[in-house]
Amino acid sequence: MEGDGSAGGQVLIGDWILGSKIGAGSFAVVWKAKHAVTGQIVAIKEISTDKLNKKLKQSLESEISILKQITHKNIVQLLEVMEVRDRMYLVMEYCSGGDLSKYIRRHKRIPEASARALLRQLAAGLRELWSRNLVHRDLKPQNLLLSTTKTGALLKIADFGFARSLQPQGLAETLCGSPLYMAPEILQFHKYNAKADLWSVGTILFELVVGKPPFNGANHVALLRNIERQDAVIPAALAKSLSTSCVSLLHGLLRRNPVERMTFEEFFMHAFLRSSSASSCDSRGSSSSSSLVSSAEPSPVKGPARCALLAG
Repeated sequence: MEGDGSAGGQVLIGDWILGSKIGAGSFAVVWKAKHAVTGQIVAIKEISTDKLNKKLKQSLESEISILKQITHKNIVQLLEVMEVRDRMYLVMEYCSGGDLSKYIRRHKRIPEASARALLRQLAAGLRELWSRNLVHRDLKPQNLLLSTTKTGALLKIADFGFARSLQPQGLAETLCGSPLYMAPEILQFHKYNAKADLWSVGTILFELVVGKPPFNGANHVALLRNIERQDAVIPAALAKSLSTSCVSLLHGLLRRNPVERMTFEEFFMHAFLRSSSASSCDSRGSSSSSSLVSSAEPSPVKGPARCALLAG
């Protein structure tokens, strides 16, 4: 850790006092920090720029450029950027609730009402990106942050290192993202568009309501093969407790062929997101109730046959 000053043994980055380490990667460390005057708590991402190759430097520049454009409650806010020697510091808003993957590990399967509340917020953030012709390309629970551990937490999309501008009719062909949540067209090295993000949304919703990702494998090769060849399957015992609109949305998002996958307009207008009911499933299959939605869970909504998604 390097800083541009110190006070009483504390490391200062600009006006920020670095505190505990809250995350680390190959080229970056994330610190909890406090403003020396106001006491505002933030997260500071310290990046070793001397270790970045040209492509990674371009990704960092792109991430900073995108975040500087956007102010939205469901997208993590970039507050300040500083450079000190061979270090870049991104001062971000601090989300004390951690990321969604940790939340899922704590709660296992999440009641449908809570999943809906989370997905509505994800949809709101994606609508902002979509309106700016931006595709995230690495949507996964680890990149979705919760503002607090308390009831009413805001979900915020984070980590825009793979994000890029893509016009409505544009296509990309770069392999990026995380295999568990990556669209088949990316895995198959086909050209793809913003609908790749919608596949990732489908895998996230599946994990929320089922408690595990829709695809797995003994290794990366097996995982990729399963994503390319297998259908997502909701366990039969659980399928009965999910609403028709939830299953319909999963089915539309997890279409392997992107041409058949629902559009962003269809996603934003889907009945699952627009439902005014507090919940449409019970929580009998959940090991823990959610702290994000404080409402009773009524009986499950019964629906017709649940498509191929429910096979097995």
